[in-house]
Amino acid sequence: MIWVSSDLHFNHDREFIYVPRGFKTVGEMNETILKNFKDDISSDDEVYLLGDLMLGGPDRMEQGLEFLREIPGRLHLVRGNHDTKLRWANYAKLPNVVELKNAIYLDYHKYHFYMSHYVSLTGNLEKESLHQCTINLYGHTHQMTNFYRDIPFLYHVGVDSHNCHPITLDSAIEEMRLKVKECYDQL
Repeated sequence: MIWVSSDLHFNHDREFIYVPRGFKTVGEMNETILKNFKDDISSDDEVYLLGDLMLGGPDRMEQGLEFLREIPGRLHLVRGNHDTKLRWANYAKLPNVVELKNAIYLDYHKYHFYMSHYVSLTGNLEKESLHQCTINLYGHTHQMTNFYRDIPFLYHVGVDSHNCHPITLDSAIEEMRLKVKECYDQL
């Protein structure tokens, strides 16, 4: 199975991150996100994490790396704005990390994905089919909705939009297909 997510923000001790997610402490947020990922993902799954995995100074680095080590599956990482050179170098040493990129292209069941931390306008939807365009899966915005400006081929995968869980690529595709239908039914 293929999973996608972003903006875990392990150890980010600012209230504007963990309070809107429904937590009283950053520790509670860390534990819940890790538990959700461990409950949802299997060891043979592919997991695409689109940036901003952890924060905190050098004193919190090892704890953040341990959280990432505990995520099941093979991790494909995309760099986010909080993924510093030091963090990036340490991610590369983790045994479950198989890929580190600034963005990732993925073809899956005739769908074309551009996975990035930032929203990227990758095409347009000229026909009523997602197969006709490149779909952008992104994070960064911490929005509580799945779609950027109600555009069916720009899909937010961050934990903020998905109750602190990762989402399967198949689920995201189904939501986008429904959004395409909704958009065309309004014309």
